[in-house]
Amino acid sequence: MKDIFLGFKNFILRGNAVDLAVGVVIGAAFSSVVNALVKDLLTPLIAALAKVPDFSGMFFTVNGSKFMYGELINALVSFFLVAFSIYFFVILPMNALVRKKPAMPNTKKCPQCLSEIPLEAKRCGFCTQLL
Repeated sequence: MKDIFLGFKNFILRGNAVDLAVGVVIGAAFSSVVNALVKDLLTPLIAALAKVPDFSGMFFTVNGSKFMYGELINALVSFFLVAFSIYFFVILPMNALVRKKPAMPNTKKCPQCLSEIPLEAKRCGFCTQLL
């Protein structure tokens, strides 16, 4: 019985399980922020521009069957607004932050043969020059 709990403890404390749990929780919280942005700001803006606040009432009838295509339009508009929000409010700012951070070099050029060698190297692996 002790081995079961020890195995469970090792599983839970493994880095990727904890990272996944944190990612799911943050994703759920972020999802509510994006949904609120779309529902409360972007959708009313589209409705004001299109002069149609909701497409769900749109339908057509064929042989007495009602085809409610308005819900599909609502879902597509919502999808594109969420994708737009994620791209412009998350992806672009994150790319800008990553671009600003200069990468630290991990190689240098040998002064004798100009080959790329590790920074910590004491001797060039190509020409054996002491550095």
